[in-house]
Amino acid sequence: MRLPKEGEFITIQSYKHDGSLHRTWRDTMVLKTTDQSVIGCNDHTLVIESDGRRWVTREPALVYFHKHYWFNIVTMIRQKGISYYCNLASPFTLDEEGLKYIDYDLDIKIFPDGEKRLLDVDEYEEHSQKWDYPDDVDLILKENVKILVDWINNEKGPFSKEYVDLWYKRYRELSGK
Repeated sequence: MRLPKEGEFITIQSYKHDGSLHRTWRDTMVLKTTDQSVIGCNDHTLVIESDGRRWVTREPALVYFHKHYWFNIVTMIRQKGISYYCNLASPFTLDEEGLKYIDYDLDIKIFPDGEKRLLDVDEYEEHSQKWDYPDDVDLILKENVKILVDWINNEKGPFSKEYVDLWYKRYRELSGK
């Protein structure tokens, strides 16, 4: 599969550990791809839930996926400031249908004032038992929470002002907004 080019649109598909489709984002604009990572932007993007419910994102959001890390990062650019939603998830794959990953329930949300919350611990425990998450996956996810918290605390990558400014500016150039 060829890498999508800057300015192209891709679909993002989130799955659960049992292989069931969890959520789909249509028409994410690609801002940068390498063989290791994808940076994109959702802006008033159609989202389709596994139960068929549909909704549209409210604000521009930069998305960051990496082939090495077991998380992805959504940077929501809001009037009240930048918020982050970080999904603990498998590294992404790309195929003709789009970018795909397995969502492992745990999330970290960072509010504009810097407050951090670990979310969905109960859901993680429930699904871990229901789908028998392997011990090595549990260990990998716990290690990646530490990496993610380090990135947050040290404003690395998507958590730096420079990253947000650079990629949001690039999105505005490509979209004409």
